[in-house]
Amino acid sequence: MNMLTTFLTLNCPCDEALQKTKKQLSQAGLRAMQTFDLHTARLALRDCPCPHHGTDECDCQMVVIMVYGETTEPATLILHGNGGQTWFSLVDQPANKKMDLSIQRALEANVSVE
Repeated sequence: MNMLTTFLTLNCPCDEALQKTKKQLSQAGLRAMQTFDLHTARLALRDCPCPHHGTDECDCQMVVIMVYGETTEPATLILHGNGGQTWFSLVDQPANKKMDLSIQRALEANVSVE
């Protein structure tokens, strides 16, 4: 069973964090392919209140990104945000430890610079 490992929190909305993430991964020589967006998934549903806030106007967001590098298997990066914060998690996959480290370094390197 795969587990999530949260490694970074940013004080910015998920959509803003997503744009920064794609840029930082690209600058590190990694390719990001977005495979899921909670906002898009919710468009097809009527009366889908947020389980976290209980309102239709919530800012909850979850994005799943497959990150490709030199390894044959992509790493799975998940951004989860609400309340103006975004948490970054990697799905624990033993074969991708080197890739996970590359992703963490790429994303954490610019945190203190911003």
